[in-house]
Amino acid sequence: MASNSKTLLVSDLVSSEKIDHVPSNYIRPVSERPNLQDVYDDPIPLIDLNDLCGPNRSHVVDQIGLACRKYGFFQVKNHGVPESTIANMMQIAREFFKLPEQERLKTYSDDPKRTTRLSTSFNIRTEKVANWRDFLRLHCYPIQDYINEWPTNPAHFRAHVAEYSHSTRDLALRLVDAISESLGLEKDYINKQLGKHGQHMALNYYPPCPQPDLTYGLPGHTDSNLITILLQDEVPGLQVMRDGHWVAVRPIPNTFIINIGDQMQVISNDKYKSVLHRAVVNCDRERLSIPTFYCPSPDAMIGPAPELVSLDEPAVYREFTYGDYYDKFWNKGLASVNCLDMFMATSSI
Repeated sequence: MASNSKTLLVSDLVSSEKIDHVPSNYIRPVSERPNLQDVYDDPIPLIDLNDLCGPNRSHVVDQIGLACRKYGFFQVKNHGVPESTIANMMQIAREFFKLPEQERLKTYSDDPKRTTRLSTSFNIRTEKVANWRDFLRLHCYPIQDYINEWPTNPAHFRAHVAEYSHSTRDLALRLVDAISESLGLEKDYINKQLGKHGQHMALNYYPPCPQPDLTYGLPGHTDSNLITILLQDEVPGLQVMRDGHWVAVRPIPNTFIINIGDQMQVISNDKYKSVLHRAVVNCDRERLSIPTFYCPSPDAMIGPAPELVSLDEPAVYREFTYGDYYDKFWNKGLASVNCLDMFMATSSI
């Protein structure tokens, strides 16, 4: 448990001091600020998964493949996760962040290697400018290995999060199979590359910010994992890079946002791109988002699928373990070189 000699979380800074300006350690240099007036509105594809297990599966697979090639992001409906499971997850997350500070801080850690931890920003050990975000990070698979680390307050936290984790894992596996097919690979090819598999979750809390044009919830970054399944509340904040411009992704009730992660870009040999995205904040409303990160196990060897490598399209990346990639991703910080660049086939890094 963390010592509370100073305010560790941005949410407690906001609630305790009722600040009317952003503290200096959160202010981005002028060249790195969000420029919120330059953001576009342009919806990402919305794909109905209802036929993914039916006779029209190939049509849905084609839609997913097109979205992965063109956008790297898409939304899904009729995804099979019960509305009650989603509602319970959002409610228990809100209740957690409303707990007294001392209760929340029982799980506080600034060590990225901890498998259950409450923290703030991204990696406060390495970054120079903080982000306007608190988060609870949970490892979720195999669930029996981690559930006893999870908070027990609020009541039913473990039960609701476990139910949600099971449902999103099922969705992730169905999507991974479809993406594998869309690449012309065997349906189970990507699944078999993930070793024992892994699944993490973040409960992200973005408090209202008095000067949202000076800082970020999270700056532009790609995800280190295979695919991300994002649940968000009704408050906008996610923005995606497309054709050199930031595009706002508006929340749609009872949908998930899916994005391609770095490992999928590697396996696809650059046919599918892991796209830059960021979280911005606002001065009026708190925002809650819950990404599920589906990933290989640390010992899994990741590299381009041999069927996607040829003389005309040589391997873009060398083989590596996901554990090595994950460590470098957390250590480098979000604002520096893309982590994929460190694993190019021709890289000397």
